[in-house]
Amino acid sequence: MRIFITGGGTGGHLYPALAIARALVKLEPRLDPLFIGARRGIERDVLPTTEFAHELLDLHPLYRSQPWQNWRTLSGLASAWRRITALSRSAPPKFVVGTGGYAAGATLMFAAQRRLPLFIQEQNSFPGRTVRAFSRYAREIYLGFPEGGELLSPAARGRAVFTGNPIAPPPRPLPPKGPARRAWNLRDGGKVALVFGGSQGSAALNAVVDGWIARGVPDDLQVIWATGKAHFDKHAGRESERVRVRPYLAPIADAYAASDLAITRAGAMTTAELAAWQIPPILVPLPTAAADHQTVNAKALAAAGAARWIRQEELTVERLDALVRELVSAPGVLASIAAAELERARPEAADDIARRILNAVDLN
Repeated sequence: MRIFITGGGTGGHLYPALAIARALVKLEPRLDPLFIGARRGIERDVLPTTEFAHELLDLHPLYRSQPWQNWRTLSGLASAWRRITALSRSAPPKFVVGTGGYAAGATLMFAAQRRLPLFIQEQNSFPGRTVRAFSRYAREIYLGFPEGGELLSPAARGRAVFTGNPIAPPPRPLPPKGPARRAWNLRDGGKVALVFGGSQGSAALNAVVDGWIARGVPDDLQVIWATGKAHFDKHAGRESERVRVRPYLAPIADAYAASDLAITRAGAMTTAELAAWQIPPILVPLPTAAADHQTVNAKALAAAGAARWIRQEELTVERLDALVRELVSAPGVLASIAAAELERARPEAADDIARRILNAVDLN
């Protein structure tokens, strides 16, 4: 049974789609997902490494700062429409799942026009343009942040469900930190801070963290720092007895298992994983994120008591050091943040979304 799954351009849209697809196939093995994405998105590198069939199309975002380039967007949309139509004729989809991003627009438009059963998952507290445009046609919209429903149209809002973001769930109960720390050659005592700026790393965050480590982190703190591949050589020299510097973390679960707090961006999937692992975060939102959605994410979590946050332009070595010292010296505060995270955590979101979809469609 063919189904279309669409979403990409960035990992924040693609990885939730993969998690939902795997949950759907686990619950209903007859399903045959076909991923539809963009040739220029992250999916061109990721999807060939997965078990799923995929079709990459000449899709483009809106060029807001270069409007004369939008002919590419329109031309790509027309060619994508023709290809999606051909794919639908050869194997009509039972339903369509979209996770947003410019790479999903053509397929969601096709589903709406053909009145195919449509389901949408929105990762952020500020729904993206694509989700806002097509949520009115969806049978259900699955929210990563409960606050996201408030920004949908009134018609769509009634079909929005807070499920959390689909992630790879941590083991339950959470594993003890001792073995994980020993695997990193870190001592058992004190606290461990995990630092990363997204899968590619962050030059701005890395620069401050480098200065912070050079200044001297608290005596009872150890650090696991993922710089991003492009930044690793610049910062690798900060490796020490209490600091581990890596270009990237794969699997990141090994670092989560060892950590007591995190210093990260405020992407939806990152914050969902931290909540599931109950790791209190200091969030530094990416200021150039679309519609500044990472700042909206950070504010929502901070308002719920589930994070601390600071704007990138306000982040200095002194501010970071003061905030970290405040948290590591107050275990009750860390515990309170972790408890608030747990209230919002939905580690089984992928399975929950898959069940809801299968309950809403007729596969006979």
